[in-house]
Amino acid sequence: MFARIFQPSKTAMQSGKAKAGRWVIEFEAAAARRIDPLMGWTSSEDPRADQVRLSFATKEAAVKYAESRNIPYQLSEPVDAAPVIKAYSDNFAFRRRKPWTH
Repeated sequence: MFARIFQPSKTAMQSGKAKAGRWVIEFEAAAARRIDPLMGWTSSEDPRADQVRLSFATKEAAVKYAESRNIPYQLSEPVDAAPVIKAYSDNFAFRRRKPWTH
């Protein structure tokens, strides 16, 4: 049982950074996924890989949990995206490569 500890990025439906500071432990699947012949869905027989996702307030708490239970883990540090500074007036600037359309 191998675990991955990471800080999830915000989803496309989020505009803010609420709950972005949480750390998550996900377990790697012990068996490969298989395709259900009737419905075509993918599934596995390992419930830890599909259903268990632990959330922690800090990175240290997540690492401490994994070490206390002798779970090998991989720690992925978050990469902050560089902010893109935009202005509405840039849509109408003469230096645009393509003309602005609706």
